[in-house]
Amino acid sequence: MQYSFPELEALRDFYTGQLLNDTVPFWFPRSYDHEHGGFLLMRDANGQLIDDDKAVWIQGRATWLLSTLYNSVVQSPEWLEGAKLGYDFLNRHCFDTDGRMFFHVARNGAPIRKRRYFFSETFAVIAMAAYARATGSEEAATRARALFGKCVEYATTPGLLDPKFEPTRPAKGIGVPMIMLNTAQQLRDTIGDPRCDALISQWIDEIEKYFVKDDIRCVMEQVAPDGSIIDHIDGRTLNPGHAIEGAWFILHEAVHRGNDPRLIDLGCRMLDYMWERGWDHQHGGILYFRDVYNKPVQEYWQDMKFWWPHNEAIIATLLAYLVTGNPKYAEWHRMVHDYSYSRFHDKENGEWYGYLHRDGSIAQTAKGNLFKGPFHLPRQEWYCMQILNNHLQKNAVWSGASHG
Repeated sequence: MQYSFPELEALRDFYTGQLLNDTVPFWFPRSYDHEHGGFLLMRDANGQLIDDDKAVWIQGRATWLLSTLYNSVVQSPEWLEGAKLGYDFLNRHCFDTDGRMFFHVARNGAPIRKRRYFFSETFAVIAMAAYARATGSEEAATRARALFGKCVEYATTPGLLDPKFEPTRPAKGIGVPMIMLNTAQQLRDTIGDPRCDALISQWIDEIEKYFVKDDIRCVMEQVAPDGSIIDHIDGRTLNPGHAIEGAWFILHEAVHRGNDPRLIDLGCRMLDYMWERGWDHQHGGILYFRDVYNKPVQEYWQDMKFWWPHNEAIIATLLAYLVTGNPKYAEWHRMVHDYSYSRFHDKENGEWYGYLHRDGSIAQTAKGNLFKGPFHLPRQEWYCMQILNNHLQKNAVWSGASHG
């Protein structure tokens, strides 16, 4: 199928309406914690608070979202007020004495848990950078760039962080180059940083060299240090939604570089391989885990439908279509869009349920917890709105053909 110009306009209007009239109002302003700072985001389907603890990485994500909306949609004082609550909470409560960030804190910021990985830091970088752009704060910009430098150290210095596993079976995951790629893109696109372009190229090369397996049409989640497949149950486990997210990060970079053909090809290959492996032809939706050799997967939630892979697939398929004009991506986009908004979306209360059984029935009703909050869904709706706006402005007459 192809999308007509009016259909793309309708999609743009749909995502805009969902973002501004459904998704964002579910969270804000009621999640603002005016007493302790930050956000109260662990909420049930109707918005009722189910826990007042705070996941640090989602505090950063929410700060990024509000700052980004202020920067790119409308300069709402309410959004800027919320962004300041998040920015101040991150700086006052979320850093340990060693400079690393906590993962889980109490409502008042008292630390509960710290993890071995540094994803809290990466989301703080994009939060601080977006907030710096919103406010013009040189302090926030300096903090963002300095913390990005620490993340680069964590990503490139073996032994700097405590390892999760013993050295018996060394492995490396796609998660680090992926999160660093997107963090660098966000930093570059908000306040700029001369380090970003070279580092982005380096992380894309790492993903292509070690994790993309053209011979078996697959993107691995983890591999041995030389890129070979670790033929054990953890090493064989694929996460299609995660690899599809990586695909659109690379397609975004292709567009940034003037529709770079090599990056378009790489991003589309990654999307193709993991759509083939992840799409559930029986019930629809993206399966959570698969085995590279189609053996049984260890995790019991392997065939559930989580919200965020569908957000990433909506972005990836739409971006691939707008960049290439290939009708299969329009078809895939319509499939995942229709599935997602018919199954995950709570039409009564707004936002999306996070977790479905394989058949699409609701597994539980939480909209926010330590892992789900105002990020993947609003980012998807905001990003799709942006790329559709850009495309429609550049193509006053839509021919349905591929464009440059």
